[in-house]
Amino acid sequence: MLRFGIPLAVVMCLCLVGGQAITAPRALGICIDVMGVIVAMLLLFVCYFFRDPDRAIPSDPAIIVAAADGLVVSVEEMDEPDFQLGRRQRIAIFLSVFDVHVNRSPVAGRVKKTTYKAGQFLDVRHVDASTRNEALAWLIETEHGPVAVRQIAGLVARRIVAWAKEGSALERGDRFGMIRFGSRTEVFLPTNCTVLVKPGDRVQGAATPIARWPST
Repeated sequence: MLRFGIPLAVVMCLCLVGGQAITAPRALGICIDVMGVIVAMLLLFVCYFFRDPDRAIPSDPAIIVAAADGLVVSVEEMDEPDFQLGRRQRIAIFLSVFDVHVNRSPVAGRVKKTTYKAGQFLDVRHVDASTRNEALAWLIETEHGPVAVRQIAGLVARRIVAWAKEGSALERGDRFGMIRFGSRTEVFLPTNCTVLVKPGDRVQGAATPIARWPST
């Protein structure tokens, strides 16, 4: 947040101070004041965008939680594309610029591998965004088997930020990264999991159950 917030704060202060200092022509001072207000609004939006609220994680260890806030746009069975895990149930979540963009681990496990793929920046609601856009995929090894999570950059989001690393141990709901300004997060689960969401559902990262591990 500091990368965006500090420059905006500096520009805002310069505009507001400059607008008050200029006495003639007054029209120029008013324009600078207006610019300062606009920058202040942008600063407030940046603070809002980078919010990171705590979440209540379901106590049931069999529950798999959402990896991000947003709208479920797809639930389907398909081949996992990054780690050759075979057929998986993919749950895709669209994050608008108004959603919390911190990504959370849907499962407890260890990051076995990550893989980055350069690509385009299509709107993440585009049918080909999952295969053509820039993406960072995570392979998480769990006691139930491997789970893959995919962070996909979008039309506005041009920066995927990874906080965890290969070898990191993650609990359900742990923060592992974020995507700035609109994005898509996909979770690839074993086919024997019971999916608990459908397209059109809104979910909260770390808090909303999206699936359940099979009974053992």
